[in-house]
Amino acid sequence: MYLTAEKKREIFAQYGKTDVDTGSAEGQIALFTFRIQHLTGHLKSNKKDVFTQRSLIRLVGKRRKLLDYLKEKDIERYRTIIKDLGLRK
Repeated sequence: MYLTAEKKREIFAQYGKTDVDTGSAEGQIALFTFRIQHLTGHLKSNKKDVFTQRSLIRLVGKRRKLLDYLKEKDIERYRTIIKDLGLRK
């Protein structure tokens, strides 16, 4: 399993307020980014895996919606998470 409970806690501790703060937008965006990176690597070696490709597109859409929400609510938090995760925009 590529995403263990310890890895999730580590992501939420780094980007959320606490390691159990799974509801913060920053923590969710960081988790989606980790999953997107994993699926992208999988698709590089399995080009015909349509189900994974569809899942990747859905995850990117969810992350985009959360980023848009964060941009509307607090532009500084948005800029910080974009810089920390190395996302464009």
